[in-house]
Amino acid sequence: MTLPKRITKEIERLMAEPAPGISATPHEDNLRYFDVVVDGPTPSPYEGGAFKLELFLPEDYPLSPPKVRFLTKIYHPNIDKLGRICLDILKDKWSPALQIRTLLLSVQALLSAPNPDDPLANDVAQNWKDSEKSAIATAQEWTRLYAKRE
Repeated sequence: MTLPKRITKEIERLMAEPAPGISATPHEDNLRYFDVVVDGPTPSPYEGGAFKLELFLPEDYPLSPPKVRFLTKIYHPNIDKLGRICLDILKDKWSPALQIRTLLLSVQALLSAPNPDDPLANDVAQNWKDSEKSAIATAQEWTRLYAKRE
């Protein structure tokens, strides 16, 4: 399978200069499919966790955004039970100028700054608004339970 030059260059850059706290490894049998691990940022309720994600580059990438979702269970108002992520650059704010690396850094930043006002998981967002302290405690507990380093 031949990849567009742009994707090959992005993969080479990801391998040569990984973003801090993020690893993205393409599958050998399908280089459009990546195993991603994002470290929970410091300080955040996700600190100390290693979150697995999958990332897939559609045929029309970079004209359309990569498909990304969390495989690790996470308690976050902008990530639902299926691991789908509510992030503007995955939808209407995507631009071909953005790269896999930029996108993954944005996902990591979302862990530092949950936005309960633009939720994907309404129950989590409601808890975040009603009792931020309790929501953060749950997020920390889930990080300990589901995002252990291997």
